[in-house]
Parts: sequence; structure tokens; C-alpha cells
Amino acid sequence: MNPPFAVRKIGHAVIFASDIERSTRFYTDVLGFKVSDVYDGSKMPGGMVFLRCNGDHHCLALVGGKDSEKDKSLHHLAFELATLDEVFRARDHLKTAGAKIVFQGRRRAGCQVSVEFLDPDGHHLELYWGVDQIGSDGRVRPEDEWRQTLTLEDAVKIAPPGQDTTLHDAALRARVEAGTDRP
Repeated sequence: MNPPFAVRKIGHAVIFASDIERSTRFYTDVLGFKVSDVYDGSKMPGGMVFLRCNGDHHCLALVGGKDSEKDKSLHHLAFELATLDEVFRARDHLKTAGAKIVFQGRRRAGCQVSVEFLDPDGHHLELYWGVDQIGSDGRVRPEDEWRQTLTLEDAVKIAPPGQDTTLHDAALRARVEAGTDRP
């Protein structure tokens, strides 16, 4: 079963932190990461800090609220795809393979379009395209430009400023435009 997409790289990891402020200081002060965005507890229980070490909006994110320092675990791993079309093909492929899809669409900070699913052991994985890039000026997309969606189809139709969500596969584009490519 050859997948109709190719993973380009491990894009980011999201880990739980027992003390999110302490962990943020470690990754910024000791390892040199930069903070791109921060969620308070209203957007993510325990809060969330998005960190970068390159031009991607985030390569690591911390989720706060773990009760014990002994309780360390991975939230999810994300893998980058080359095109938006591949995210749609990945979703179809995952459905055919019987994978449990837990999210599809666009999240907020970073604005990547993704499909999230569970592997056979229940690990949360993400295949995504289009994460925001941060230039040398450190400017990140303001929150009022985020366009969270709950379907891939809406992610195409409701794009944040500057994100080209043109589908290049004519058959796929026709299905989305006709509304026949709904999950």
C-alpha cells in the first residue's frame, strides 16, 4: 500500500510540561529557541507555548498542566507534507487504511492545514502543510488573522491572509468546489 503523499520531515513535536514557565525558560535560555506564540488556559487547558529554532512557526510546543514531574509524555508528533493536495490525499488514504482521524482542518497559531490521527498504539500524529514561516524580523501572524477550521474543505475556502490554498489536482478541486468531498 503505497501512500499517495510523501513525508518531507518531522515538522514538530508537542510535549507536556509539568511547569510550563520553567520549561519555556530552559528551551529559550539554555537551548536558544524563540517563542512564537502563547496560548493561555482558555485556548488550551494548562496553556501552550510555541517555540521555534528555524523559520517554521514552531518546531516544538509545550503543553502545561501535567500534575507530576514524573508524568512526562508526548502530546503529538507532526510530519510535513509538500502540498495541500497531499493533505487531502493523506486523509483519504488514512480513512481507507482504517486509521482513526481525530481532527482535520486548520488550527490557530501556525495556521497549518492538517489531518490528525492515531497510530495503532494510540499515538497522536499529524500530517500537515503550510505552517507559517517566521522571518529574521521575528514577526508572527497576529491572532486576528488565524483562521481555525474543522474540515479540510473549509481550510481551503477560509484561508488566512497570504496563504495560497489553491488545490492543483483538478479532480480534487472540482470535488471540493462541488461540496462532494466532505468527510
